[in-house]
Amino acid sequence: MTKKNTNVKYAPPPGIDMPARQWPGRSITRAPQWCSVDLRDGNQALPDPLDPEQKLEYFRLLCRVGFKHIEVAFPSASQDDFDFTRRLIEGLLIPDDVFIMALTQAREHLIARTFESLAGVKRAILHVYCATSDLHMDQVFGLSREQTLTMCVRSVEQIRALADAMPGSDIRIEFSPEEFTDTDPVFALEICQGVFEAWGKATQDKPMILNLPATVERRPPNQYADLIEWFCSRFTHRDKVCVSLHAHNDQGMAVAATELALLAGADRVEGTLFGHGERTGNVDIVILANNLRSRGVDPGLDFSDLDGIVADVERLTGMPVPGRQPYAGRYVFTAFSGSHQDAIRKGLRRREKAAGQTPAAWKVPYLHVDPADVGRRYEGLIRINSQSGKGGVVAWVLERDYGIEPPKEMLPEIGAAVQAYSDRVGREVSSSEVYQVFLDEFVNPAGPYALVGYWPRPDDADPTHIHGEVRLEVDGQPHAVTADGNGPISAFVHGLRQLVPIEFRVKNYHEQAVGKGADARAVAYVPLEMPGGKVIFGVGSDTNIDQAAVRAIVAALNRWTSTKTR
Repeated sequence: MTKKNTNVKYAPPPGIDMPARQWPGRSITRAPQWCSVDLRDGNQALPDPLDPEQKLEYFRLLCRVGFKHIEVAFPSASQDDFDFTRRLIEGLLIPDDVFIMALTQAREHLIARTFESLAGVKRAILHVYCATSDLHMDQVFGLSREQTLTMCVRSVEQIRALADAMPGSDIRIEFSPEEFTDTDPVFALEICQGVFEAWGKATQDKPMILNLPATVERRPPNQYADLIEWFCSRFTHRDKVCVSLHAHNDQGMAVAATELALLAGADRVEGTLFGHGERTGNVDIVILANNLRSRGVDPGLDFSDLDGIVADVERLTGMPVPGRQPYAGRYVFTAFSGSHQDAIRKGLRRREKAAGQTPAAWKVPYLHVDPADVGRRYEGLIRINSQSGKGGVVAWVLERDYGIEPPKEMLPEIGAAVQAYSDRVGREVSSSEVYQVFLDEFVNPAGPYALVGYWPRPDDADPTHIHGEVRLEVDGQPHAVTADGNGPISAFVHGLRQLVPIEFRVKNYHEQAVGKGADARAVAYVPLEMPGGKVIFGVGSDTNIDQAAVRAIVAALNRWTSTKTR
C-alpha cells in the first residue's frame, strides 16, 4: 500500500530538460579562475565585521594564497567599504596582477558612487547584480521581466560610459542575475544576452564575466550543472564570456554543486576560505582547490601552510574552523581507531621504504592526500585513546618521537599498558604520556628490587669466564653477592638467584643503540620466562650494553612481583 504524501509544504524543484547532457562524462582537467569574496560576502556575514586594519591583513593573505580576483568591497553601501577601496588604490597596495572587484546593485546612483571609489585604479572588475527570479521581481521589487531587463541593460550602458571615461584603467565587468537557479532559464539567457550586447566590449582576451549564482541552494547539485550546461550551450558568444559560479551552502552541497557545474562548462569560481558567508556560507575554496589537487590538477592556489592560514582567519574573523573541516580541521589527518592507525602506519612505512624510487601516486590507507601538501606534519597523524587498541601504533609513536624500537613480541604488553592508562584517564593520550607510561611500566617499574651496582670481571686465566659482584636492595635492605658465569649476564643471573626467590629464565633478548656518538645509549629489551611459562619483558638503558641488560632483568622482576601483588 502506497503511503499518501502529506508533505504539501515543500515540493521538489522542477528538472531541466537535458536528454543529451554531456557533463556526466567529463573530467575536470584544469583549475578554474578563482575569485575570493571573503572581504565582501564573507565579511558582511561575520558577527563582528573586519575593521580596516584587519581587512588589509586579510587582503594580503588572499594575495599570498594566489587569488587574482578579489572582491574587496560594496563601496556604495558603506563608507568603510568606500574608504577601504580608496586606501588600496591610493596606497598602491594592489599587486600588478590582481584585479580588485567592487559590488554594486543595478542602480544609477550606486554605480556612480562605485566608480568614484575606483578612481585611479589600475585593474578592477565592476560587479553589478540584479535579482532576476520571479520570486524577487514579484515579492521584493514589484517589477516585470521587461522592466528588469531594461534596468539591467541601462545599468551596463552606464558602466560602459564610466569605464570609457577612465582610459588609464583596465575596467572589466561582471554581471550576476541573482538567484539564477530560481530564475526561468530562458529569461536568464535573455537578460545575459542583453547585458552582453550593452557592454559591447567583450573579447576572447577580455571576456565579460557572467556570474550564474546559486544564491540560495534549493536544487540538488546535478540540476545546477544542468542549468550551467544548458546556458553555455545556448549563449551566442560563449567564447567572449567567462561563466562564473557562486554557490551557497544552504543544503550542504556547495562543493559538489560547484564541481559538477565546472564539468558543465563553467570557467570561474567565487567563494571564500572555509566557506564563510551568509547563512550556511559560500562554497569553501580550500576544500574545492585541494580536491582538485588530490586528483592531479594544480589548483594554482598555495595552501602549503594551511595551519597558518587557519590561525590567521580564526584570529581575524573570530570564527573557528571546525575540527572536522576537510583539509583544515585539526582532526582530519588523525586516526583514533586502532585498525585505522595500524593501516596508516604500515602505508607510510611502505612509502618510506620506496623513497628514492620512481614516485608512485599517493595511496595510503585512510589518507586521501599527503598531509605535508597542506603543511601538516606526520606527528599529528596518530593519536592514542581508549579506542586505539593496538600495540603497533604505540610502538610507532615511541620510534618516531623517541627512537625506541621495541621487539615485535613486546608490543602486546606495551599496547596493554597504554590502553590501561587511557582507560584510566578517559581521554586522548599524548606522545609524551605514551613515553612516560613506557618508562614507568617497563624501565622504572615499582617493585621490591633496586640495582645498586654490578661489577663483572674476566677471569685472569680464562677471559670467557666472568666473576660478578651484584649489589641489590631488596625492600630497602642492601645485599651483596658474588657469582661466576660464562658471560656477564650469566654471572649476574647466578648472583641474582641467591637474592630473589623466583624461578626465572632469560630468553633471547634484543639490543638497540639510541642516539649517536658520545650521547649514544644502549637499550636492552629482556624477556624473562616466569613460573607457568609466562613471559614478561623488562627494559634497561645504559651507556654499556651489559649494564643495560642487567637493569632490564631487574625491571622485569619488579613487573612480575607487581602483577602478583595486584
